[in-house]
Amino acid sequence: MEQNQLTKQERRELRQQEKQQFQISQQRKRSVKKITTWTIVILIIGASGYGLYYLASQPEKPRPGESFPILGQEHISVGASHPAYNSNPPTSGWHYAQPADWGVYQNELPDEQLIHNLEHGGIWISYQGISDEQKSILEEIGKANRQSVIVSPRSTNNDKIVVASWGKMMKLETADKALIQKYIMQYKNQSPEKLAR
Repeated sequence: MEQNQLTKQERRELRQQEKQQFQISQQRKRSVKKITTWTIVILIIGASGYGLYYLASQPEKPRPGESFPILGQEHISVGASHPAYNSNPPTSGWHYAQPADWGVYQNELPDEQLIHNLEHGGIWISYQGISDEQKSILEEIGKANRQSVIVSPRSTNNDKIVVASWGKMMKLETADKALIQKYIMQYKNQSPEKLAR
């Protein structure tokens, strides 16, 4: 039956039914939208909470090297005697007033001079008894970090390669470029005077 064949009363009822169906449809859409929104919000909160829990429960990754008690930063005159250091090579303590220039050295430098470089936030890479190839890798690292690293031989090392910073050191058998660079990034300027670049 067509709409124009309906009575006025029937047309009014039909329009009212259509209006009610439209309102019901709109209400359902709003309900679905509300449920969807709340579901998304709950999922985001849950995922964030789980992510924070996961990060908090992860064990701290060990930083390379070992720590030594700081022996102070007293200046002494060149050649003056002083108490023994607590690490080999030393990582803090009595030192000369003049630090060495950053760079790669072919000859040994006094420990007391290089401790001053460590105090300034630098990294000291010392070595003994390594191949020319290993030495080249260390020199490459020194040149790549020319304003914060000293590379030098040291005959009194107990280990082939020692990477030292203020109060810390890492001992290596071979020149692991990535590990040494990581050490430099973590410990550069972790010292009383942050002057390394």
